Amino acid sequence: MPPDTATDRNARHDGWQTLKRFLPYLWPKDDPGLRHRVVGAMLLVLIGKATTLALPFAYKKAVDAMSGPQGPLGTHAAFTVAFAFVLAYAGGRFAGIAFDNLRNIVFERVGQDATRHLAENVFGRLHRLSLRFHLARRTGEVTKVIERGTKSIDTMLYFLLFNIAPTVIELTAVIVIFWTQFGLGLVAATVVAVIAYVFATRTITEWRTHLREKMNRLDGQALSRAVDSLLNYETVKYFGAEAREEARYAAATRAYAKAAVRSENSLGLLNIAQALIVNLLMAGAMGYTVWGWSQGKLTVGDLVFVNTYLTQLFRPLDMLGMVYRTIRQGLVDMAEMFRLIDTPVEVADAPGAPALVIARPSVTFDNVVFGYDPDRTILHGLSFEVPAGSRVAIVGPSGAGKSTIGRLLFRFYDPQGGRILIDGQDIREVTQASLRAALGIVPQDSVLFNDTIGYNIAYGREGATAEDVAQAARGASIADFIARLPKGLDTEVGERGLKLSGGEKQRVAIARTLVKNPPILLFDEATSALDTRTEQDIIGTLRDVARDRTTISIAHRLSTIADSDTILVLDQGRLAESGSHFELLKQGGLYSEMWARQAAESAELDEAAE
Repeated sequence: MPPDTATDRNARHDGWQTLKRFLPYLWPKDDPGLRHRVVGAMLLVLIGKATTLALPFAYKKAVDAMSGPQGPLGTHAAFTVAFAFVLAYAGGRFAGIAFDNLRNIVFERVGQDATRHLAENVFGRLHRLSLRFHLARRTGEVTKVIERGTKSIDTMLYFLLFNIAPTVIELTAVIVIFWTQFGLGLVAATVVAVIAYVFATRTITEWRTHLREKMNRLDGQALSRAVDSLLNYETVKYFGAEAREEARYAAATRAYAKAAVRSENSLGLLNIAQALIVNLLMAGAMGYTVWGWSQGKLTVGDLVFVNTYLTQLFRPLDMLGMVYRTIRQGLVDMAEMFRLIDTPVEVADAPGAPALVIARPSVTFDNVVFGYDPDRTILHGLSFEVPAGSRVAIVGPSGAGKSTIGRLLFRFYDPQGGRILIDGQDIREVTQASLRAALGIVPQDSVLFNDTIGYNIAYGREGATAEDVAQAARGASIADFIARLPKGLDTEVGERGLKLSGGEKQRVAIARTLVKNPPILLFDEATSALDTRTEQDIIGTLRDVARDRTTISIAHRLSTIADSDTILVLDQGRLAESGSHFELLKQGGLYSEMWARQAAESAELDEAAE
């Protein structure tokens, strides 16, 4: 895999810097087979271009033979020569097309492998970035960056290697041929025309790019206004605003139509400018050839010779505007993808970090200070200990920092101060993989993969067997439900598991954690989104699962954790109280107040139900 060398984030990313980042993927050090393919494709480019450059010579010879002396013997000889060169010309054209397609066949694997390696590298990097990054960026935005970046690679490579490079080679060869055949005048005219052609194309294409961006923006605005108006159909009717909506939409469509006209007109201007330059050169070059023929210095074949070369030269240049725009956009898209790769990894393993080794699964927060933002501290020197094999609950008002504890324990973030210890080992000094292997979680919102129930349960541990899945399903009290399904474990759960009820999703999540079989379990408000009956069923399952493990339960409803060995009460990121349920009630503090309030709310609901 190419080295992950970061670039300066303030540097221009849409030029040579981006190409330099991509070259290791195109020329992989660990895959000589792909490098041989690159060399082979380049050789085919040169052979194909040499064949194409030889065609006008055959064409010229055929024309000269046909315009030679007439007569029985002369005609027969001329026919033989002309026919031979015509066959050579036709064979050369076929060979040129064959070499171009063989080049594509040879190079295709190189382009696909380069794209695949880069996409895999970016995807792996995204999983190494912190939770802070993923919460700050829209998932659709990130995936769009990867999609645009990877898709641009193949097209951009094709144009760079098989359009720009061959055109430069052909231009150089044409200059040399014109120099040797016709002298400096025609060479100077060709060079000036090509420079003018490139300058005009680049200038007008830059202008067209801005027009196109404006047109696309106005198109999106018109579409959004139409959709917004139709989605609010009833509101429009309530206020009799049909005319207003039509006027707003008409204004957007008029602006788009005006921009579209300017964009299309600019394309016409580009085509006119290109055609003017090409035909001025053609007229001058062919006029020079006709003048040479009238002086007896050149032949009829030279006229065809010059015309054929200039036609071949400007055929790929006709695509220059599109090629330039595509490469420019491709470099921008690739640069954006490289910026994702260059995003610093906030939470990283220490160099040479050992794996976490657990003999007694205890958890200790030692004077932990943490805030998501520097100016907003969530935990203020929090300290507590969860002994091995105990069941500890963490409660408190909203915003007290309960869920933050789980994120710190899984090391999605590192605290700004203090330590978090598991069996006496600082979790910042061990590998994240070994840390997370020792932890299991049943979250409040159990998100499932859009796959089967069996896949989601087996996801808890790589290599889990069918018996492991079946045993975990029994342990999570979901085996009977699965048995009643027509497809059993092969039942699709839908996106995010939405085909299952809340209780069914929670049981799948519990089974998934049982397959993982960690020594430390975290229940992060695992029942708060469920109805009372389902909640009681799940609580019973959780109690069975928690047996013989160290368990931390983060809860909002106090009735679900009343039987815990120890209850920790947080208030504004500090440990306010701790003890058993009855000890905390006797203290008459924050826990007692929360218990009384929830009991009163429950009584009011019961009365309302009656």
